[in-house]
Amino acid sequence: MSQDEYFSVHAHLKINVEVLGDDEHVPSEAEFGREIPVAFRIASECGDLDSGVEKEIQALHHDDSQALTKFLLAQNQKINLLLGFMLSQQDNPKLRYQTETFGASSLTFIARKAFEKGQHVRLKLFLENPPSAIYCYGSVYGCKEKNGKFAVGVKYIRLQEEDKDVLIRAALHQQQKLLRQRALERNS
Repeated sequence: MSQDEYFSVHAHLKINVEVLGDDEHVPSEAEFGREIPVAFRIASECGDLDSGVEKEIQALHHDDSQALTKFLLAQNQKINLLLGFMLSQQDNPKLRYQTETFGASSLTFIARKAFEKGQHVRLKLFLENPPSAIYCYGSVYGCKEKNGKFAVGVKYIRLQEEDKDVLIRAALHQQQKLLRQRALERNS
């Protein structure tokens, strides 16, 4: 599947966008793997573990294992809260933006100043569901003025495969949330 085949959803994620300086370059795959901050590595590993046991926990919903299921879900929530706090420390308010759309191949966000097409950026994406954060690099593919601000499009150029999976799950979650909301509005 090529990157262009992933869909995007309209949703607001908190992100950090840092333009690479003239003396910086997009790292090679090997350099990128070594560069990823520890907090983002932990978030990625926790996300992999969560998705792996999620189905198994759901299978425990029989009467005789409800207490165990509740206990495991509570422990998972505690870990997610701690992980969320740890990741919030990685958020730089000076570099903070909010996405308009995101997917597993690209995102768009609104900025007060224009970005140049082809400009390389370092990105940190902070997701609520699944609770995670992603560290990656991107390239600006477009920038259009919109009501005195700028809609900036970024295509990922360095992104771990497991983080792509997290973005797919997050986009699907947003899509389901939107569909449920529309169904409720129709029924009202």
